[in-house]
Amino acid sequence: MINNLTNAELIQNYQTVLNRIKTATAAANRPQQSVQLLAVSKTKPLSAIEVLAEAGQKAFGENYLQEALTKIEQRPDLEWHFIGPIQSNKTRPIAELFQWVHSVDRYKIARRLSDQRPKDLPPLNILLEVNISEEDSKAGFSQAEVIAQAAEIAAMPNLSLRGLMAIPAKSEGLEAQRQPFQQMQQLLKQLQALCPDSELDTLSMGMSADLEAAILEGATLVRIGTDLFGARR
Repeated sequence: MINNLTNAELIQNYQTVLNRIKTATAAANRPQQSVQLLAVSKTKPLSAIEVLAEAGQKAFGENYLQEALTKIEQRPDLEWHFIGPIQSNKTRPIAELFQWVHSVDRYKIARRLSDQRPKDLPPLNILLEVNISEEDSKAGFSQAEVIAQAAEIAAMPNLSLRGLMAIPAKSEGLEAQRQPFQQMQQLLKQLQALCPDSELDTLSMGMSADLEAAILEGATLVRIGTDLFGARR
């Protein structure tokens, strides 16, 4: 894992992204602390993560389990979010070592995470991944499946259902980008009515190219990789 940015460039990128979030949050007339940054650190070395951690970043997102396990072992003090596809045979270490999982894309995965979460740990924070643009190439619940299955998943004993995650189809222009995010916001409101006892407060949506549109439509957590760490090799 090679990082092609200097420490100074990493810090500069970090401040630029934080300023983008701050500006977009103000434009949406939302409280300044209502949007959190998840630094997507997949394929990036621990040294780059530590530069951002030293600057104040605490939450990091990983896609690849084996790579993530090495990083978590060395920095268990940070908040680790699993954001990649989940195979059934990989659920145990995810349940044991992460604080958040964004990519719960089917009922079976939620059940396994609940069954395998150690009882001495707090409930695992999970988000249901929604295939909001209905793309054949993407995993995730349909909107109808979310409505049908959310209450049962929310009742699983070792999970805390916190909200939804999506990666919409790429589109150009702010208004086009806002449309799927608006659907996500409406879907979360439906879930809040269905599951009044759950702490459904999280919309994980928006990346480097569309974070402004996501924040306008209620994103509480934006996942940024490229604009922080540079392009992946």
